[in-house]
Amino acid sequence: MIKMNHIIREGHPSLTTPSKPVLLPLSQKDVDLAKSLLEYVKNSQDETMVAKHKLRPSVGLAAPQINQLKRMFAMHVEDMDGSIYSYVMINPEITGHTSEETYLPGGEGCLSVDRPTEGLTPRFYAIKVRGYHLDFETNTAKPIELTLEGYPAIVFQHENDHLDGIMFTTKLYPTLPNAFPLFETEDNVDLEHTE
Repeated sequence: MIKMNHIIREGHPSLTTPSKPVLLPLSQKDVDLAKSLLEYVKNSQDETMVAKHKLRPSVGLAAPQINQLKRMFAMHVEDMDGSIYSYVMINPEITGHTSEETYLPGGEGCLSVDRPTEGLTPRFYAIKVRGYHLDFETNTAKPIELTLEGYPAIVFQHENDHLDGIMFTTKLYPTLPNAFPLFETEDNVDLEHTE
């Protein structure tokens, strides 16, 4: 079980080092890693587990944050409409995005950053992604394509940045005049492809 002492902090070289693709088919070690990442995120949203193990709440955790330089992260997010987005993403890539940018009005946080931060991090409002996800019934990596909007899209981009060795602290701005705060968005935005 991953606990807070397993999570490396800001200043550790692995947090600014790009991760390597995960080899497929998945090894048992990588299946175990994938499951433990998602287990931490779910545990961190359970008040009993948080109190028992002194976990910091989270909606995502990337393998580099536990010093495993592999292109893998877990996210478990409830959107504003109550939809749950729960995945272990393996070798993900963003294939398209909106021109509209958004941000979390209170700023982002990170399990690897213990200090208070000031500033806003720009994110695409909606993204198209592809890669693989862990199928828990078969313990194999299955291809997946998703379109994410709003909060789940922000979480995905934050975790995906970890795989490229990018910390949100390098993307902090006092204001974002060309972006709008999340929760004040319009539906049905068009995706523009990055490829």
